[in-house]
Amino acid sequence: MPTFDLRPLSAGQVELHDARRKRRWTVDLEPFEIGAISVTTAQYAQLMGQIETGSQAPLVDINWLEAIKFCNAASMNEGLAPAYIFEAGEVSWQTNASGYRLPTEAEWEYACRAGTVGPHYGPLDAIGWTADDKLENPKEVGQKLPNAFGLHDTLGNVWEWCWDLLDPARYDDYRVFRGGGFADKRSRQ
Repeated sequence: MPTFDLRPLSAGQVELHDARRKRRWTVDLEPFEIGAISVTTAQYAQLMGQIETGSQAPLVDINWLEAIKFCNAASMNEGLAPAYIFEAGEVSWQTNASGYRLPTEAEWEYACRAGTVGPHYGPLDAIGWTADDKLENPKEVGQKLPNAFGLHDTLGNVWEWCWDLLDPARYDDYRVFRGGGFADKRSRQ
């Protein structure tokens, strides 16, 4: 039985922007699959051999490298070729591998927007958990309305890692994360 509920998305385009450089560009995307919900603590505990069983709350407090290692563990659990190789302290992505991987920033944006324009695909209180909900912890996954692609919690509850570097000139080797967290204030957009 597969570990994740994946949604196949067709090829498409998404516009990205770099606020620092005041630049916009369009990215053409090949078809890809993405999880309908965030990885849960239960999924992580099971695949990473942890004693506690976890819950249906989304996984929090892992760094990008731990997320990459989790992708490889999930791949090996299902007999898929891991997407990432570790050599001399560097991680490389094997783009032809069959295993699980993090989305690129463009894939994440395309998946989140689901054909909509603007910062939200619906009223934020109906689609995401934010500071307005006065929560102490993230809520279980999938409780708010999904977007048109059937993806839950893309804008609120927890932030999600992407493959890409954020802005190497400014942040060195820090990676992109997208979405929003349960304790984050609403954006003013």
